[in-house]
Amino acid sequence: MIDKLEFFIAVAREQSFSRAADVCGVTQPTLSAGIKQLEDTLGVLLVNRSSRFHGLTPEGERVLEWAKRIVGDSRAMRQEVRALKSGLTGLMRIAVIPTALSMVAALTTPFRAKHPGVRFSVVSATSQEILQGISNLEIDAGITYLDNEPLGTVRSLPLYIEQYRLLTSAGSPFADHKSVTWADVGRIPLCLLTPDMQNRRIVDQLLASSGNRPEPTLESNSVIALYAHVKTGQWSSIMAEKLVETLSVAEPIRSIPIIEPQAVHQIGLVVPRREPMTPLTATLFAEAKKLIAPQL
Repeated sequence: MIDKLEFFIAVAREQSFSRAADVCGVTQPTLSAGIKQLEDTLGVLLVNRSSRFHGLTPEGERVLEWAKRIVGDSRAMRQEVRALKSGLTGLMRIAVIPTALSMVAALTTPFRAKHPGVRFSVVSATSQEILQGISNLEIDAGITYLDNEPLGTVRSLPLYIEQYRLLTSAGSPFADHKSVTWADVGRIPLCLLTPDMQNRRIVDQLLASSGNRPEPTLESNSVIALYAHVKTGQWSSIMAEKLVETLSVAEPIRSIPIIEPQAVHQIGLVVPRREPMTPLTATLFAEAKKLIAPQL
């Protein structure tokens, strides 16, 4: 039954029988037969289909929620049994918004020092992808904004406050300023993250509130690409303070606090809302509590 529920979750997520079969590591006929057996067991049609996937039935949508819960609990049970037998092992999958990637090492390094049998997968993702990944059982935890857009049904832990700085070159009109306003920033050519990133939506709101229409001359989903353009001396960007600290900005790049209005947002850890938590998630959550910034 668990395997069939895994097949069903994969089909709902991939919206394709062939892609779901690849993800599950089985042939398409095996996957289709498994879902048909699940439908026969439950006595309802779960998937609208002919030769292709055409969405879930209303019954399928409801069963999907139960399937995620059952499969999640099954994985947690197996993980806990393994931990009791041989200590904490396995893969911890973490998705992180780009502006918070610089702080992940402060979480994963002490974790692995105590539990060397654990491996980590850390990927960059948008805030929406993180919540979706948790819902679809694709990741174990995420680091994202906690206070700007709805989080849904997750457990959260605040870690630090994100503040913003202007990254610009020595030749910029504001290079010698000790601080700048959001109105100032809106008057120079900017390279920013892409609109699917919550950081970009925050920056757009702040620029708009100061009377500027956000019109970046370059967009990227990579903070490294943005920083490389700033280094040319022809661009400026807006970056999170903690990220700027990790980049070790030096001359001729200038890092200038942005004030008026003073803008801050809360960054934190999110994990599935499940009791009990899996051993890996519970250990990560406990480790994250040690990182909480003093102002929180």
